[in-house]
Amino acid sequence: MMKRRSLFTMVPAASALLALRSHGKPINPDAMTAAGFTISVQCWTFKEFPLWDAIEMAASTGASAVEMYPGQKIGGPLGEDKLEPGLADDKIAQVLKRCQDNGITPVNFGVTGISKKEDEARKTFEFAKKLGLYGLTTESVDAIDTMEKLSQEYDIKICFHGHPKPTAMWDPNKTWDVVKDRHANIGFCADVGHWATSGLDPLEVIKKVAPRVRSFHMKDREAVGTWTHDRPYGTGVIPIAAILDEVRKHGFAGNVSIEYEHNWKTNVPEVAQCVGYLRAYSKLKA
Repeated sequence: MMKRRSLFTMVPAASALLALRSHGKPINPDAMTAAGFTISVQCWTFKEFPLWDAIEMAASTGASAVEMYPGQKIGGPLGEDKLEPGLADDKIAQVLKRCQDNGITPVNFGVTGISKKEDEARKTFEFAKKLGLYGLTTESVDAIDTMEKLSQEYDIKICFHGHPKPTAMWDPNKTWDVVKDRHANIGFCADVGHWATSGLDPLEVIKKVAPRVRSFHMKDREAVGTWTHDRPYGTGVIPIAAILDEVRKHGFAGNVSIEYEHNWKTNVPEVAQCVGYLRAYSKLKA
């Protein structure tokens, strides 16, 4: 197993705690590619491992960021603690330090439920602010009014995700109707693999919703119209380069999260291939 790093000293811990007071901001420029987006790994990809290991695994693939998900065991010095709103500030600081030590920027959190009750929803936004996140990924359509208000207050993007048919948010037309007249912070987390499973052409969907895409769960698949497992980018049928071209026409500057739901315990080399694809694209398109 990978070598574990020692616990951070008091001085870096103080620096990490100071970061908790920062306001939500665009993604750290140091984590962005020349093509204007960041390459992140959705930690669900490494769900068989605690977050402590997932951060190091993401770094080993060449990614510069992670999208975390609620309820993942943190591991390391935090043991069985889980990543979720309400986590103590000193423990958030340890997570941030772990990311910093590995050259990783936390950029997003989800898929997470968000309450339509403002006092409850605010707990999620405060948590996101403390992590310095760009966005929150959710399917909580009923909370849209609350989220729109708080997304402006905290300057955090709301990225609406949809699982495949027949789930409530599978149809991107429904999501478009939800977000199209809202504040610019409200948009899509475009899960192109789930669209493909639902029988939708991901590029055709993107051509309609590109102005509102705020993040991706990027996947490549063997076929459209049926479920197939994830595969390294460029080896399937999803036109990833054309999809990125389309959103970049509209100034896309969010996270392209690699969500690789296959070979759960041994998928680091395949995720690294996906990172390589995105880095090559960025060099060609910069």
